[in-house]
Amino acid sequence: MRTEIASIGEFGLIDRLTDKIELQNSSSKLGVGDDAAVLKFEEDKEVLVTTDLLMEGVHFDLTYVPLKHLGYKSAVVNFSDIYAMNGTPRQITVSLAISKRFSIEDMDELYSGIRLACQQYGVDIIGGDTTSSLTGLAISITCIGDAAKDKIVYRNGAKDTDLICVSGDLGAAYMGLQLLEREKVVLQGEKDIQPDFTGKEYLLERQLKPEARKDIIEKLAEANIVPTSMMDVSDGLSSELMHICKQSHTGCRVYEEQIPIDYQTAVTAEEFNMNLTTCAMNGGEDYELLFTVPLADHEKVANMEGVKLIGHITKPELGCLLVTRDGQEFELKAQGWNPLQEK
Repeated sequence: MRTEIASIGEFGLIDRLTDKIELQNSSSKLGVGDDAAVLKFEEDKEVLVTTDLLMEGVHFDLTYVPLKHLGYKSAVVNFSDIYAMNGTPRQITVSLAISKRFSIEDMDELYSGIRLACQQYGVDIIGGDTTSSLTGLAISITCIGDAAKDKIVYRNGAKDTDLICVSGDLGAAYMGLQLLEREKVVLQGEKDIQPDFTGKEYLLERQLKPEARKDIIEKLAEANIVPTSMMDVSDGLSSELMHICKQSHTGCRVYEEQIPIDYQTAVTAEEFNMNLTTCAMNGGEDYELLFTVPLADHEKVANMEGVKLIGHITKPELGCLLVTRDGQEFELKAQGWNPLQEK
């Protein structure tokens, strides 16, 4: 079944996609349906705002990305930015540029993923826009969140001797992308062959349906820890560490043997004849949280499930270095995802 979007028009599509949205947050006073949404935040809270723009052919490939997964991921990556400030996401606006290739049913699928993400994380859809596109699909999501004034964490607060921590494991999303790209090449022109991803499900999930680390933010709050700096790992660990060090005017030491890597990631890197540490340091799209805490919090973070100590902050003149298993030191390089680099 395929229904052309032109048959119901822009406003008909908006009505269909936003029908029966129920607001969950007290700060959402008015959502979809008027010229603007109305929000009211508590006086002791600061408002956080972040935007992501995803372009077909640059950020996603619909050859292997289901539209529902794409909707889910496009919302979650915005939530992750709010959690990376130690905040709570509350509302999103969703804007879509759609080519004639897409039907009403396609947009239903995309939006079902966005709505699922919002239900999972307690976020309200409060508006957006749709327009036509001559170049495929574009998704722009703006997320609004809040945080107590004294709890917001920036990138620039890391201090000498602070501990460097990361949640989860690294490199899995990148290896998932390598698998999907390989199968795409293998299957081009072969309609009847089904790809075999047996044993690689975790890697695919990390690429196609990432989760934001709300749980880690909650654990930090329970332990009464406010990190000195924090970022989410979207462009690769090396790149994010260098951002923190640059903005905090510090150096760092990260230990190769401490970097958390899943077994499937290691096996797949070997299959692809790729350097495992390079994949973990530069892969990107893991959406884990990278943060620093004072030395005094060592025991608390060392016992925190899902968090790994990977190094420490140093004086700026000591540089940003990776210490290998055999004790050699290499300067960190930002080799991760750069959307503006020339192909």
